[in-house]
Amino acid sequence: MQKKDVALDLSVGHIKTLLSYVTDGVQIIDNEGRLVYCNQKAALLDDINIEESIGKHITEVYPSLSEQGSTIMSVLDMQTAIINRKQTFRTYRGKEVTTVNTTIPLLENGQVLGAIEISNDITAYKDLTERYIELQRRVISNATKNEQVATTTFTFEDIITEDPEFNRIKTIAMKAARTEIPILIYGETGTGKEMIAQAVHGQSKRQRAPFIAQNCAALPSTLLEGILFGTVKGGFTGAVDRPGLFELADSGTLFLDEINSMPLDLQAKMLRAIQESKIRRIGDTKERAINVRILAATNVSPDRAIEEGLLRKDLYYRLNTVTLRLPKLIDRKVDIAYLTRFFIQKYNEKLYKHFRGISKEAANIFERYPWEGNVRELEHVIEGAMNLSDQDYIEVEDLPHYMQIIKEKTDDQQIVPIQSLLERGDSFQEIINQLETMIIESALKKNRGNTTRTAKSLGLPRQTLQYKLKKYTLK
Repeated sequence: MQKKDVALDLSVGHIKTLLSYVTDGVQIIDNEGRLVYCNQKAALLDDINIEESIGKHITEVYPSLSEQGSTIMSVLDMQTAIINRKQTFRTYRGKEVTTVNTTIPLLENGQVLGAIEISNDITAYKDLTERYIELQRRVISNATKNEQVATTTFTFEDIITEDPEFNRIKTIAMKAARTEIPILIYGETGTGKEMIAQAVHGQSKRQRAPFIAQNCAALPSTLLEGILFGTVKGGFTGAVDRPGLFELADSGTLFLDEINSMPLDLQAKMLRAIQESKIRRIGDTKERAINVRILAATNVSPDRAIEEGLLRKDLYYRLNTVTLRLPKLIDRKVDIAYLTRFFIQKYNEKLYKHFRGISKEAANIFERYPWEGNVRELEHVIEGAMNLSDQDYIEVEDLPHYMQIIKEKTDDQQIVPIQSLLERGDSFQEIINQLETMIIESALKKNRGNTTRTAKSLGLPRQTLQYKLKKYTLK
């Protein structure tokens, strides 16, 4: 039986049903500012009774909001959209709420019919960040001028390595620590970016002043500006006089992690602060002098961040006076066994245990595992194994299941050692061909047969990989 084409005509009822399932608050007002629709999320968020509020003016529903301070009334007046603007207000029952609003005018033939507002509740984020800033302020204000502010934990002695490249990076960082220049640190998650930043601060002239770290990806962008630069009372609805991290870190060091997550317009404001050593709180008219050293970090390569529009070129050029590129653990394999011994000793002391080391089978898995979480993942694996075992050695069964699978795969594979190939009398080219085959097969399995990703992981042009697949009759 042939299906008939049915035109989908969405009614107001359909749209209301859809909006009732939206996880953000949605409100619609008419051109007089009266509330005509409010979904359940907005009602819960704003402490309002939908039936009692429909038909009332928006400032009557929210007594703490003026027409000038209301984003939805501002859009009605200007007839232009407002995207991601923060608004703090008190509900009818007195609860303070902070939202990020996107508000759009409803137009038809040039006439304003009303406006629709979508609100994302960030009250919990705001409360937590304000408590964090207040704690930072107290720690700093309680420290005397002759007392070092205890805001760092790690020194260069804590950054242990036997890898020549990483030791070279440590040497550069130790030299740069004695200067006042900004430093950009690039490394994947778990490579030790904040450890390096703390060590630089601890060996600098600013070591007795505050070290403040902020992950730029951990907060909504709408809150980040106020956290960095501070606010003044009346700067926006609900604003209070509060210093930002630039002021709290005065005379010390401000470490901004994942700076590539910071909005580009905020990056421009930060660049100006670095260049002029001045900041302006949100809503303020006067500038304040600051004396802060900036250390920044990114978890993607700066080149890629610039190419993808995540990092401003001018900010990058200002920060990269010294760039420290921290290697992944898999690229410093000599450190896997070294760090394993170090962490076993550390947790023997912490957990009052007597582990003598790691079994040969478990060590083999450590060598083969990709360690995408880097040193942090290695430490967590060892800590977990030592907490759950009372043996003398960390065994395969003490490791997470996803790591034990590596042993199972290895047992099924026929890996031919180079020594056996030499003993067998194979020629140099034959050995190379067999090794190439093994490497390509392994990379193909890792990338689930995707040739484009396999070529990229091996650093080969795709055409070269296709040629080798054909040469070795690999699928």
